[in-house]
Amino acid sequence: MMGVMAVTGGSRGIGRAVAELFHERGYRVAVCSRSPREASLPPDILHLSLDVRRRQELLHFAGQVVERFGALNLLVNCAGISRWRAVDEIDEAFATEVIETNVLGTLWGCAAAAEVMDQGDCIVNVSSLAGKRGSANNSAYCAAKFAVNGITQALAKELGPRGIRVNAVCPVYVDTDHIHSALAEPASPAGGQSVEAYLASFAATQTALGRLPEAREVAETVFFLASPAASAITGQCINVDCGTFPQ
Repeated sequence: MMGVMAVTGGSRGIGRAVAELFHERGYRVAVCSRSPREASLPPDILHLSLDVRRRQELLHFAGQVVERFGALNLLVNCAGISRWRAVDEIDEAFATEVIETNVLGTLWGCAAAAEVMDQGDCIVNVSSLAGKRGSANNSAYCAAKFAVNGITQALAKELGPRGIRVNAVCPVYVDTDHIHSALAEPASPAGGQSVEAYLASFAATQTALGRLPEAREVAETVFFLASPAASAITGQCINVDCGTFPQ
């Protein structure tokens, strides 16, 4: 066995792709999500239903992983919400949902992992290109993902002396059910056109490679950051964007 890893928001989309890739490569895997366990999840993957906005629930998750598998070598914070809304339309409920899920979910996940991790272990936060640059009707989400990148950089410094690395991946659009539902909202940049047409146009005009990254490619980047090959990399927020925002 390669090690023990856990993914928040691991029942679908990027989180599910991360869980599946590590599982295929011999890791013992745990996932959590708000939703009940998916029937298609391999039976040897531990699943807990919880709310990442609650610190105690993530502490419990980390404890259950250690109780089941004996360690927690990698945590991937993937639970998040992407939604667009004009600033004059943002209400407290919307802001609370976006900020608490993305920011507190990441912060509490990191805190829970830090309590049980040892030297050589690591954390990878799934951020977004929205954590690097702003866009219209996206102020709450951009604020949240800028914060995720800040948490990543701060904890790299804080946990580095203990030999724990902390990095982030920043994808552009990835074709998942969640991004389709988010882009279907009236304030999204799709502007009411079909989501498929918008994504195709974006890929053709905004990326260097003429395509969007796949969830599996984001998972491969997470796998690299968790591997010994990345042993000197910490505090970095790496774009996985097919050249949308070269840096």
